[in-house]
Amino acid sequence: MIDFYYWPTPNGHKTAIALEEFELDYRVKPINILMGDQHAAEFIAISPNNRVPAIVDHDGPGGKPHTVFESGAIFLYLCQKTGKFWPTDPVQQSVVTQWLFFQCANIGPMFGQCGHFRGYADEQVPYAIDRYSGEVQRLYGLIDRELATKKCIAGDDFGIADMTTYPWMIDQQQALHGVDIAKFPNVARWLADMEARPGVQRGMAVMGNDLKVGDPTEETRKAFFNRD
Repeated sequence: MIDFYYWPTPNGHKTAIALEEFELDYRVKPINILMGDQHAAEFIAISPNNRVPAIVDHDGPGGKPHTVFESGAIFLYLCQKTGKFWPTDPVQQSVVTQWLFFQCANIGPMFGQCGHFRGYADEQVPYAIDRYSGEVQRLYGLIDRELATKKCIAGDDFGIADMTTYPWMIDQQQALHGVDIAKFPNVARWLADMEARPGVQRGMAVMGNDLKVGDPTEETRKAFFNRD
C-alpha cells in the first residue's frame, strides 16, 4: 500500500494518473496547500521542500517503508518498482528519461510561473507575464513539432512522459496560460488521446480535476505562496 500525499495541482494530478496507470494500491492523504498543511513538521519530514506530491511506499525495498518526494523521482521509483512503462532498450530508456526531465525542468516551472503571474500575483508585472507567457507558447510549439511525427511524447507508446505532461496542458491550464490550442493541432490530438484513457480519467478524478484558488485571502496567500 502506498500513502499518497496529494492536493489537486498539476504535479499532484500527474502522480495520481501514474498510480492508476501503474495499477498500484494507494490511499490519499490530502495536504491542503491553501490552508498551510504543507508547512506541518509531519509533512516536511516526508517532503523536505514542503511540496506535494510525495509518497510513502509501505512495501518498499526489502519490504520496508520508503519515502519519495519530487514528482520525477516518484515516477522513476514506480518504474523501477513495477517494471512497467520502462523500456528494456537502453536507448529508449534514455529517451524516456530525457522527456521526463524535460517536463520537470521546463513544463512545470515555466507553466507554473506563467500561471502565477497571470492569475495569482498581487500586482500585474508586464515583463514577467510576457516572459513566462512567451515561454509557454514556445514549449507548446516544441511539443507540437515532436507530436507531428509520433503518437506520444517519447515515442509511439504511451508512457511516463505523457503522464507527467498532460495535467499541465488540460483546458483549465490553457485558459490560465492564455493558450489557443487551435494553434497546436498535434497537441490537441494528443490531449484527446490522453483524455480517452480510463487510467487518466480515474487519476484526474481524484479530489476533482481543478485546483480552485479563486481570489486568495491574505491568510491563504501566506499559506499557498509560503510568505512566512
